Amino acid sequence: MKKLNKLFLAAIISSAFFASCSSDDDNTPQEPRGNYESGMFILNEGQFKNTNASVSYLSDDLKIENNVFSLVNSGAKLGEIAQNIGLNGDFAYIVVNVSNKIEVVNRYTFKSVATITTGLDNPRYIAFANGKGYVTNWGNGDIATDDYVGVIDLTLNTVTSKVSVIEGPEKIIENDGKLYVAHKGGFKFGNSISVINTSNNTVTTNFPVGDLPNALVKDNGTLYILCEGKPFYADVETAGKIVKVNLSTNAVSSTINFPGITHPGFLAIENNKLYYTIGTDIYSAATSITTLPTTPIFKATKTSNLYSFAVKNNKIYVADAVNNQDPGNIYIYSLTGTLSNEFSTGVSPNGFYFND
Repeated sequence: MKKLNKLFLAAIISSAFFASCSSDDDNTPQEPRGNYESGMFILNEGQFKNTNASVSYLSDDLKIENNVFSLVNSGAKLGEIAQNIGLNGDFAYIVVNVSNKIEVVNRYTFKSVATITTGLDNPRYIAFANGKGYVTNWGNGDIATDDYVGVIDLTLNTVTSKVSVIEGPEKIIENDGKLYVAHKGGFKFGNSISVINTSNNTVTTNFPVGDLPNALVKDNGTLYILCEGKPFYADVETAGKIVKVNLSTNAVSSTINFPGITHPGFLAIENNKLYYTIGTDIYSAATSITTLPTTPIFKATKTSNLYSFAVKNNKIYVADAVNNQDPGNIYIYSLTGTLSNEFSTGVSPNGFYFND
């Protein structure tokens, strides 16, 4: 009888063992990581001299929730002029320009993790490389020699060093351990790209591309730079251009000029196509273009102040800041310009961030 019980017990243990192994190897879905897993964040800049910057969240089933940061964090205010969100690992890093801080939150729950307040001076945009964060800083807009890229220890959430760069560092993008920084010029008019080697945090080169480089996107070894051109109130007004840079050599491979004194606004890329804006007109062209199309694919007719733009999963997202005082709106279009959805957001929606 004892022998039978032992055999019975062994059979039970064996079956449990194999069941456990089977469970580990199957494709059982992971538990949800939080209320904001997947979907999209919309960063709302807010008003100057007003701490009404905010974040909105649009779920995959197209439900909008505004004031996410405040709702999750007991009414805390995000601050004044939210500039950019960087997503890295489990965290979202919200750069708040005038408040001179970076709010770090869990990107799936949006609960506050840390606030970085030292080592920043007019912070703008953030990128990540080699396990560190890199944030562009204008410093004092009237001083040309105090601009830098702050290096962030992502474990301590502190700025540990600074990489000095020329005036007006703005958008920043990482590729293969190198950082490409667009110098839009701060309060002046910049026209170049700096390259930072993140293995030793030094600037390896700086080269001209076009007046007011405003957008950076990369694809298949090429960096695409949209330059706005100098505005009418500059010393000399100039047209915008799209500049292609070979990421292996850091050399400009081609430049495509916009006609007349056209000033393009935003640039996105998906499936080997470039999408860009001129006013409220939306254009599309193959990444291999040598000349620009003359006809837009559609006009965002409901938009009066196009303030942000993105393309993702065959949809075009347009943000309207309206008057930069009242709540803004976002519109979702098909690639051919059919409007499918629209939502009200916070004040001055200036960026879309997909929480993939």
